[in-house]
Amino acid sequence: MSLRSLLTALRRFGASLAECILEVQAAHERYRARFNAREARGVNLLREWLSPEQRAQFDAQRYFDVVGCDSGKRYRIHYGVITNVHEIDDHDRLLVAWCFLPEGPLVAGDVMLAQKIALETYEHAALAVANSFSTALYRRTCRLNFGRNTRSGLTVSVHRGRPEVTGRGSERRF
Repeated sequence: MSLRSLLTALRRFGASLAECILEVQAAHERYRARFNAREARGVNLLREWLSPEQRAQFDAQRYFDVVGCDSGKRYRIHYGVITNVHEIDDHDRLLVAWCFLPEGPLVAGDVMLAQKIALETYEHAALAVANSFSTALYRRTCRLNFGRNTRSGLTVSVHRGRPEVTGRGSERRF
């Protein structure tokens, strides 16, 4: 093969590779647009189900409080899909943190709505399948940003000052 034909082949390969990259980028943008639309619909549905007080709290703080139907305890549901439910006392101090979510690939608004309904109508059943974790650990990990833990398959990161755990076995579903 001559040098000229090799250069021609390399140019064609480069052009083909550039086209593939552009196609992947366009597909990623289409996916992000669909995801953002789903996320917006989920938050809108959640806001429709919130009381005026909860809606104002959610708009200002990105969380809202609910009262459990069985015990009368207060829970704070933060924006997110896992490790986002916290039992709080009358002075807004964290007592216990809970992790439970519905089955399926749902956006944050849908998960939060399911958590709200579960606590307001089936509190004991929801907490029976939930994972609880220490609020002391929660407060300590808020200051840290962990990467991937390859042995457990979990990723712990901090988002808006709150840890988020993702990966296999990080949550239970109800």
